[in-house]
Amino acid sequence: MKRLKQIVLFVFALCITACNEGKTEEDATASRGNINEISIVINDVMWNGDVGDSMRRKFAAPVDGLTQEEPLFTLNQYHENTFDQALKRGRNIIIVDKGGNDGFVIKKNSYCKPQNVFTISAKTTDGLLELIEMHSDEIIRKIKDTEIKENQERHKKAGLLDATVFNKQYGISIMVPSTYSYAIHNDSFIWLKKDIPSGNTNILLYKVPYVTIEKNKTILPNIIAMRDSIGNMYIHGQDPGTFMKTEEAYSPYLFMTSFKDKRAFEIRGNWEMENDFMSGPFLNYTIKNDKKQYYLVVEGFIYSPSSPKRDLIIELESIIKSLNFE
Repeated sequence: MKRLKQIVLFVFALCITACNEGKTEEDATASRGNINEISIVINDVMWNGDVGDSMRRKFAAPVDGLTQEEPLFTLNQYHENTFDQALKRGRNIIIVDKGGNDGFVIKKNSYCKPQNVFTISAKTTDGLLELIEMHSDEIIRKIKDTEIKENQERHKKAGLLDATVFNKQYGISIMVPSTYSYAIHNDSFIWLKKDIPSGNTNILLYKVPYVTIEKNKTILPNIIAMRDSIGNMYIHGQDPGTFMKTEEAYSPYLFMTSFKDKRAFEIRGNWEMENDFMSGPFLNYTIKNDKKQYYLVVEGFIYSPSSPKRDLIIELESIIKSLNFE
């Protein structure tokens, strides 16, 4: 019997060694979870009441620019008694505490990295609601930034396209996954495409003169006209007379923003194929490059009619936001 126990212990030790073999210190401390996922630690009563309703309105609001409603984040609720060590490895955690001192605290990398842990505490329900209202935009912004960086890290680990072409043609570096290939590449236009089970995702790069964007100071109509012109020139369907254009039924969202310290316009909307039934969302950044005296246009668009598109959009956004000017 003693000999049998020794054998069992030896086999168990071998199994443990095999399970840990190949794991690095980074693996042991890395956060886990799907992209755009939040773990919310809150009791059931609050989750099913006004506090939970408020959090769903803020963190599961519809994503801008998608015709089919999809939530900003996937919310997973846990009671504090079930929030164990495995769940603490989540990348984004919101802890709601009723009864503690009023306050809002952000901690980075508490249990693993990268990680955001947000704690919202108040003595009353009204106090919690006020803090959620006050800090939700900040929470959303920090989680979005984290998910962008997480996507970029995953792309680097999986392998990237050679960036020499982008540097030579536009004076930029950009992290495009090696799963993309060139659909069109000429002196004035680059179209990169990745096939996915339900369709494809795409990245476009090109440049236009100042006047194309700033003519008559009508920015949104000018960008739409620019997109439609490019679609007519390069992005065609299988049948003659089909080309990509901005969908007329949904007015795109326009945001004036800053991109790596350069003035830029962010457009989110939907495209459609003229004389065809194809359509999907797009994300366009039109970036003013004063040094080169033109606007650089970087756009991602999706054709995936039978699948959710939220996480595909964030993947495209992470590629675009990896762009740096040399």
